[in-house]
Amino acid sequence: MPSKTCNVVVLLSGSGSNLQALIDSSLGQDSPVQIRGVISNRADAYGLERAKAAGIDTAVLQHQGFDGRQAFDAALMALIDGMQPDLVVLAGFMRILSGDFVRHYQGRLLNIHPSLLPKYKGLHTHQRALEAGDTEHGCSVHFVTEELDGGPLVVQAVVAVAPDDTVQSLADRVHHQEHQIYPLAVRWFAQGRLRLGEHGALLDGQPLAASGHLIRP
Repeated sequence: MPSKTCNVVVLLSGSGSNLQALIDSSLGQDSPVQIRGVISNRADAYGLERAKAAGIDTAVLQHQGFDGRQAFDAALMALIDGMQPDLVVLAGFMRILSGDFVRHYQGRLLNIHPSLLPKYKGLHTHQRALEAGDTEHGCSVHFVTEELDGGPLVVQAVVAVAPDDTVQSLADRVHHQEHQIYPLAVRWFAQGRLRLGEHGALLDGQPLAASGHLIRP
């Protein structure tokens, strides 16, 4: 395990429940994870309050003031790089990132998505799973590539869909699993166990399956 801590920068746009899970997980004495900063494109994102309560530096970069995505992403990269991250974590960051941004952080950029990828890329995943009559749903952590919600999978958690599930009840159970698997993936990375290889994600030097490490609670 690396002797130094792993500096993590978290990007978010909303309530920051996954950020809270990462903060809670990083508080243990043996944790190699150091959340260096939290950045939001929304000044009213509650995740910023969670960060401040934990003594973590915060910054707001609102996209409305920029002439296009490339200009915003360039400013965002400069802000992130000023925090010297080893890993950048997307935790409900509601912006589609440019190819330049993704390439700049290749191999050190993780995202969490509320479906069992490659199913249901994009939005409204819980509604789509219910409408399709799926018996299983879940969430996925993956390395970010230029394909939207399409990078190599690291870990997935499976949630059984109950006959009486609503979008909200299903979302609640999926969120609970998100809060388990995101800190796990970040810890693996911080420990030097997880990396992006030429042909996909590697854990302890071994290629992960196409579905990543599968967890069935």
